[in-house]
Amino acid sequence: MKTGIHPDYHPVVFEDSSTGKQFLTRSTSTSTRTVEWSDGNTYPLLMVDVTSDSHPFWTGANRVMDTQGRVEKFERKYGKRAKDTSQPGRGEG
Repeated sequence: MKTGIHPDYHPVVFEDSSTGKQFLTRSTSTSTRTVEWSDGNTYPLLMVDVTSDSHPFWTGANRVMDTQGRVEKFERKYGKRAKDTSQPGRGEG
């Protein structure tokens, strides 16, 4: 590896903004915000939107989808479908 061309890795704390979970790791990122860690040292604090603590793939939680809004958007774009009442069991009833 060539010297002097790679950024400096240093300890930083990442915090998941949705769960509040923090973890200490090394990164090239910096921040003006700091946090005191359990070892008594102060490290730069970086806020992130998603970590393995909150990502649906790792948590197994499904995302909430606005299905009603999607149906209304479809109906506005293409119009409401007429109900088929010609066959029993179809349409209103």
